[in-house]
Amino acid sequence: MIVLGLTGSIGMGKSTTAKMFADAGVPVHDSDETVHRLYSGKAAPLVEAAFPGTTVSGVVDRAKLGARVLGDAAALKTLETIIHPLVRADADAFLARHRAAGAPLIVLDIPLLFETGGRNRVDKVVVVTAPAEVQRARVLARPGMSEEKLAAILAKQVPDAEKRRLADFVIDTGEGMQAARAAVGAIIAELSGR
Repeated sequence: MIVLGLTGSIGMGKSTTAKMFADAGVPVHDSDETVHRLYSGKAAPLVEAAFPGTTVSGVVDRAKLGARVLGDAAALKTLETIIHPLVRADADAFLARHRAAGAPLIVLDIPLLFETGGRNRVDKVVVVTAPAEVQRARVLARPGMSEEKLAAILAKQVPDAEKRRLADFVIDTGEGMQAARAAVGAIIAELSGR
């Protein structure tokens, strides 16, 4: 089984690209979806213990948590020590299930793959990219996003140019959905012989 790591900076189209892999029949483990699930499950009491007042009815309130950790390196590190092992365990269980089922190719969608040392967990890496102005427009269109928040997020991420340099495959979502879908198909064909 080939494990393909899918990553890209904020606003590059990673989630849309992950869906293209899934639509093509490739099992995808989505780290963002896993965090969302953990925030309403086993991570909630751990987050509340570390950051009192950030949960509502046993579910992490992402806005309250964001207000507590964004721009605070120590708080963010504390959150990461809670969340990253839980996401890793979920991904490991996903890998084991699909390996046992004989899947030829699976995708681990890891937003901070290079930042968290995730390169050693995958066989190949695909980086999703887009021109900086496209990225900026996409991110600033999100509810609650600001120039300051975007700058803080980008400061914590490996620069896009470096990610592209480290990648085995690059998909430029700035070229449109059809081109991205074709690139996904070509990667699947190359890695799984389909």
